[in-house]
Amino acid sequence: MNQVDLVFTTALEQAQFIRRREVSPLELVETYLQRISSVNPQLGSYFTVTAEQAIADAKAKTEMLTGASELPPFFGVPISIKDLTCVAGVRCTYGNPALLNNVPEYDDGVVTRIKQAGFIILGKTATSELGSFPYTEPTGLPPARNPWNLEYTAGGSSGGAAAAVAAGLCAIAQGSDGGGSIRGPAACCGLVGIKPSRGRVSHAPVGDRLSGLATHGPLARTVADAAALLDVMSGYVTGDPYWLSDPEQSFLAATQEKPGRLRIAYSTNISPLGEADANCKQGVLQTVQLLQELGHTVEEKCPDFSGLVEPFQLVWQSGVAASGIPSEAMQPMNQWLIARTGSAGEYLKAVSQLQIVSRLIVAFFNTVDVLVLPVYLHSPIRVGEWAHLSPEETFQKIVHWVAPCPPANGTGQPAIALPVGFDPNGLPMSVQLVGRPAAEATLIRLAAQLEAANPWIGHRPALTA
Repeated sequence: MNQVDLVFTTALEQAQFIRRREVSPLELVETYLQRISSVNPQLGSYFTVTAEQAIADAKAKTEMLTGASELPPFFGVPISIKDLTCVAGVRCTYGNPALLNNVPEYDDGVVTRIKQAGFIILGKTATSELGSFPYTEPTGLPPARNPWNLEYTAGGSSGGAAAAVAAGLCAIAQGSDGGGSIRGPAACCGLVGIKPSRGRVSHAPVGDRLSGLATHGPLARTVADAAALLDVMSGYVTGDPYWLSDPEQSFLAATQEKPGRLRIAYSTNISPLGEADANCKQGVLQTVQLLQELGHTVEEKCPDFSGLVEPFQLVWQSGVAASGIPSEAMQPMNQWLIARTGSAGEYLKAVSQLQIVSRLIVAFFNTVDVLVLPVYLHSPIRVGEWAHLSPEETFQKIVHWVAPCPPANGTGQPAIALPVGFDPNGLPMSVQLVGRPAAEATLIRLAAQLEAANPWIGHRPALTA
């Protein structure tokens, strides 16, 4: 197998290659590091490459293969970590150049689980400043570009993670999603991205600043890889403010099961923010047709999300103010958000409003198993396309673009972004599946069925040849 084919092999297959001694962790890591050195300067997917640590870990794991009887599930497989997530001894910039010397002394809980699963960390991927924006263009740091067309954004805030996986610069990636920050980059870059249910993945050892809006989750090239990484990430840690019972079976096992005949709703209109553009609408309608052919019951209807918009914005922007970074050290957009942040009373009122509206949205799923939506309301923007706009103008464009994503963050429901085709600019088209609370398994079964009917794994950006 040549190097390009090897790096585009799924993470699950790479784990099997290592178990069968067909490739060593060291060979795999060195191959990825060579590609990062070659491609990342164009792509901007990594802020920090931990080459020395990765090689040392890979050498140790390669030596451990001799005589090893039992190995963790992803032993020796390379992964990337988003630069909003702490890895002990590795700088964490949060997308702000003033923090280039910030080196945490602890691992976030999700990183602990990733290490325990045997992964080797290649580095920290690019994020928008504080994860605030759906594009990744932090001041003083390279923008994350789309591997399918370098003029366009890879999305945000997990833009670097998505670009790295899509371009073959890691096998799989950890991301986080507080308003579409996994699903949006997955859609931009042609990946599978899962936003888990609230309480599925721990925020340990730190707290949750956004009242349950944000969560860690996987980005991958296949549903099975994403499901398997979600298995690794999931689980309660003592003291978590939200938690779910462990599923009866693994999420990876769910990819091998039929979903049964589901009741599915769909919409291309997000009230009160408008209709999806032709490309995003096409992705939904193609998926609807395929779902009907697969025997599901499909009906055009959607909850009213209008009551969610204002309280969501108030809670989201309060997270920027809670970062502890001085306003003057931030980008103008984040400075503007901080200036808009209300009082503690206004914040708590917004949280209460979110909870009330979320009850109404979740009630919609009493008669529906899955809701199919666009991921974004229009195709990816070009890098720097909104740079000339005022913060207020940019904010309004962001709110409209990402409109289909925040509802699942507000309600805490699971959602998956799934690639379905290409638009006229050669960029991936995607669709979003939203499920009932704690029903990731249903979404994963359905996503695996759709993936099997419309395979994507053979597509690679020309950049990666």
